[in-house]
Amino acid sequence: MKPKAFVSRPIPERGLKLVRDTCDMRLWEGELPPPREVLLDEVKYIEGLLCLLTERVDAELLDSAPNMKVVSNMAVGFDNIDVAECTKRGIPVGNTPGVLTDTTADLAWTLLMACARRIVEGTDYVRAGKWKTWGPMLLMGQDVYGATLGIIGLGRIGVAMAKRARGFDMHILYHDIQRREDLETEWGLEYADLDTLLRESDFVTIHTVLSPETHHLIGEREFQLMKETAVLVNAARGPIVDPEALYRALREGQIAYAGLDVTEPEPINMDSPLLELDNIIIVPHIGSASHATRGKMAEMAAQNLIAGLRGEQLPTCVNREVYGE
Repeated sequence: MKPKAFVSRPIPERGLKLVRDTCDMRLWEGELPPPREVLLDEVKYIEGLLCLLTERVDAELLDSAPNMKVVSNMAVGFDNIDVAECTKRGIPVGNTPGVLTDTTADLAWTLLMACARRIVEGTDYVRAGKWKTWGPMLLMGQDVYGATLGIIGLGRIGVAMAKRARGFDMHILYHDIQRREDLETEWGLEYADLDTLLRESDFVTIHTVLSPETHHLIGEREFQLMKETAVLVNAARGPIVDPEALYRALREGQIAYAGLDVTEPEPINMDSPLLELDNIIIVPHIGSASHATRGKMAEMAAQNLIAGLRGEQLPTCVNREVYGE
């Protein structure tokens, strides 16, 4: 008899086929996440869950899933999962690290460039029929080459951003809880405390994890430290930036521009004052949204799920202590 598994949303066929061929699979086929009550009911009957960042896996859900053997998250982050609670119950948790590094860095760099050169404003200007002639003062932005880039969080994606910045002859500062002198030498980086990074950077890009310590890491005080010409990019997690403080900073000219792939809340409320501003670009959490990367993520999530159902170690497990390691 095949093990029972629930997949909380349609994922690329590259992964879905593996689950379908291996498991007695139930799939939530809606565009939106399954309602909480549906998810709590579905997990009563399964041994494995393949979920997304939109599903909260906590004690309440695990109490409803007496036969749960594995939780596989199709994401590199896992702040939607109470990993400690899973570990306490001996349930391994899988994620999909590494594969989305360059794809997400590409998107963050796209936001940085689009903000610097006001690309969305320019497109809107043309479509609105306002382009009458070449103008010497029209839509002037910021130079990227030779500028100072501040990277908050020097994980894989942060390093990938540093690689891209090197191609633009940028001066690169970084801030992280752990100093990486090896990477400083390899990529020409300079470690800085957060305040110094914010004061000196022309562009600030966020790639740290969301935790109680990083919640609203960038708020009113931090925006006051930044240059009036600065551009902020967030391709990590929305709650790292205080949205009310960001609105005031953009409206009052404390910073020049912002590019967001993530928001708080997510999706952004349509009555958010941020949507009234011209000096912000917001896209719908598409950092890893390439065909190749999302396909590989789906495959990795499926492989984690299947390994857990077979009693094998997950290829990419975030709580390896469940194996006594």
